[in-house]
Amino acid sequence: MHWTERLFKLKENGSTINREVYSGLVSFLAVSYILAVNPAILGETGMNQPGVLCATALAGFVGTMLMALMANYPLVLAPAMGLNAFFTYTVVKTMGYSWQFALFAVVIEGIVFFLLSVSSIREKIITVIPMPLKYAMGAGIGMFITLIAFKSAHITQDHPETLLALQNFTKETFPTAGISAVLALFGVLVTAYLFCKKVPGSLLFGILITWIAGMICQAADVYHVTPEAGFYSLFPNFSKETFLAPLYGFRELFGSAFRTDEWFNSLSGKSGWQLFFSLDFIVVCLAFLFTDFFDTVGTINGAVVNTPLMEKDGTIPRIKGALLADSIATFAGGVFGTSTTTTFAESAAGINAGARTGLAAMTAAMLFLVSLVAAPIFMAIPGFATAPALIIVGFLMVKAGKNIDLEDISAAIPAYLLVVGTVFTYSVSDGLGLGIISWTLLNFRDKKRSNLLLWVLTLLFILKYVYL
Repeated sequence: MHWTERLFKLKENGSTINREVYSGLVSFLAVSYILAVNPAILGETGMNQPGVLCATALAGFVGTMLMALMANYPLVLAPAMGLNAFFTYTVVKTMGYSWQFALFAVVIEGIVFFLLSVSSIREKIITVIPMPLKYAMGAGIGMFITLIAFKSAHITQDHPETLLALQNFTKETFPTAGISAVLALFGVLVTAYLFCKKVPGSLLFGILITWIAGMICQAADVYHVTPEAGFYSLFPNFSKETFLAPLYGFRELFGSAFRTDEWFNSLSGKSGWQLFFSLDFIVVCLAFLFTDFFDTVGTINGAVVNTPLMEKDGTIPRIKGALLADSIATFAGGVFGTSTTTTFAESAAGINAGARTGLAAMTAAMLFLVSLVAAPIFMAIPGFATAPALIIVGFLMVKAGKNIDLEDISAAIPAYLLVVGTVFTYSVSDGLGLGIISWTLLNFRDKKRSNLLLWVLTLLFILKYVYL
């Protein structure tokens, strides 16, 4: 018996080595943008950007490999979007903490997460969420990753009056944002066509074709490289500095969470271990913990709903292993030097490409390691090239909404609020909060739909919005 069969039970899960390896590659490519975006966001705190790239790749490797071995699920973990912004703009820039102290809060959060996972609290919360909300999580995350894709590909742009608007294809913007949007839309059509024709590897081919089309546009001077505006060369840069900078920077970051002499809060004047016992520290940890907790719950549910990975009664086998992997990854990421590591919604790209076991996650994990050596290649893949795959996957996930009975108003409205809340707040956690609060309050007289744990979750979300 091949080791992959013994470890991942491919036949039992109706999969093959080729399918798992391919879908793991798709998942990694869908998530790989974090290797470029996370260093840019955390770099604003003063952290070494190439070092953050190394920490991001290592956190992704550890978390995703643990997911493969502890849970046998095709889910990819990496430092989370949203939580990295909270780390930078709230904890460091607004509250005045050093990035070293913020990393220590991430480490503590990982430890608390681990204890909650061991005690089965997180497992019980996932089980108690009603099925209409689980279907809504799938649809909400589908729309959420589509919104991420639209923004990363510059199909939409920020607008002062309407918040979002279609890209403005003027002479000034066309060589950068404009052509990026055009290439992304071209990629959507190509990927959709391949998908309709049931071409194996359609998502991956869509990414590669769009990227190649972009390189052709750059060579023809249609796409202009403008680093200060966030538009980089689409051709890999294999210079010696590019290869070694992440490793040199990582030496500066590794273990910095425990350098108490560098903890400093400009607001309170406290330093060292005094901060550990402060109310501010508790607030920061709770904010990290709460957001990460429900992001993970929502993402795992949303990614596996309507797939063979979820049982018909809505339970998820081996969920404890998945939650333990997530918590250990958060701890490890904090030690390495990056913000909270969690399960990525983009894992759905691999699942929809056929991933059913941890072999796909192991493939993605190994690619995180490879990215340390082949960073120039992965860093050169632009957002507009991965966007088409995310948009198509978003469509596939939205289909989960068809299982919601829209005539059952007390179930349909909470599901609807969860979907739109996920998209409009740009947060899986907040979308889930709106869904759970509205479900509990609308169904409080129905003993079959209301229970103590749902009331506890409702109270926690309300307290979060009041105090955090």
